[in-house]
Amino acid sequence: MQTITDNIFENTEIAYKRLSNNELKKSYFLFSLMKNATLVHFGNQILQFLLKINFPILGIVKKTIYSHFCGGETLDESQKTILDLSKNNIDTLLNYSVEGLENTDSFKETYHKTLEAIDFAKLNQSIRAICIKFTGFARIDIWIKLQKGETLSNNEEEEYQKALDYIQHLSQKAVENNVQLYIDAEESWFQDSIDKVALDLMLQYNKEKAIIFNTYQLYRSDKLEHLKRDIQWAIANQVQLGAKIVRGAYVEKENEYARKHQLNSPIHKTKQDTDQDFNKAIEYCIHNINYVSLCCASHNEFSNQLLIQLLQKNNISLDHPNISASQLQGMSDNITYNMAQFGVKMSKYLPYGPVKEVIPYLIRRSQENTSVEGQTSREFDLLLQEKNRRNL
Repeated sequence: MQTITDNIFENTEIAYKRLSNNELKKSYFLFSLMKNATLVHFGNQILQFLLKINFPILGIVKKTIYSHFCGGETLDESQKTILDLSKNNIDTLLNYSVEGLENTDSFKETYHKTLEAIDFAKLNQSIRAICIKFTGFARIDIWIKLQKGETLSNNEEEEYQKALDYIQHLSQKAVENNVQLYIDAEESWFQDSIDKVALDLMLQYNKEKAIIFNTYQLYRSDKLEHLKRDIQWAIANQVQLGAKIVRGAYVEKENEYARKHQLNSPIHKTKQDTDQDFNKAIEYCIHNINYVSLCCASHNEFSNQLLIQLLQKNNISLDHPNISASQLQGMSDNITYNMAQFGVKMSKYLPYGPVKEVIPYLIRRSQENTSVEGQTSREFDLLLQEKNRRNL
């Protein structure tokens, strides 16, 4: 095995070897725009306005930001990206990324699309997991009422039970097809109700290995303790805890909600505190590796380096079946591709779905990128480095 050094993420030749010169230039141009927070802010507003008045903008969106971050509008369209990743020993976390639709028809559609994706994964061994949001199967208001301990109306109870039926059937199908099911984290004011269902599913389906994964957002000041509690629960119940750990995706939204409702924000006061808890979470998972299947989902180079160091320090194989790491499609290729070279089980989170319906995801993604200090600039600098290496 190659020697792993502290600067493994600087190798842009490995990171971007799959990109043609034109593709590299396109990515460079895209990040040159995205690193301008003001441009992103107003650009998103203009995009939403153009969509509202039915201006024919979808073709441009698909050829630019959509094609960079997404697999395609359908599973078949996504196949090329999935195969390209597989050729580089990188798996796929597949997500039907339609957000914000809250009606019976959309819940049913999301269920069928997810079921279709699980069947698709059976024929594509490099698709490690299908990612879902529980708010894709029942209205947010229901999850909020459950967290508050409020009684659901008859109609709400019927909708909730239908959502549980969807989720239960998807879990059973995931077990049958030997594909993992990742439950995405959502906002704090209804996350507890999601966590409860997630643990119930793990108790059913994670006896032999982790099929069901829950997501822990470590920018929350209480999440490290929640993770530790759940790991001890897994040990007591002799199940595998599926834990995808992330920093978090809703900083502005969480802080705004806390201000509006005169609550203490659940978000750490500093990024340093978030980083510290994230890295402690990695350590705790590795120390309990017999009961935890860890997906380290991070764009932070230090955290990924720490993962490797901890594995080596504890004499755990880099390709241990309970260890993996992941980044978003279109971002941090210097982490994904270089770690894959050393045998770490890597994956890309790959959204797909109709362009118009996926735009809310893309807007959120662009906002997150600009809110993380230095992230977009780092992507831009690495692409520039590779451009210079190729003399473009």
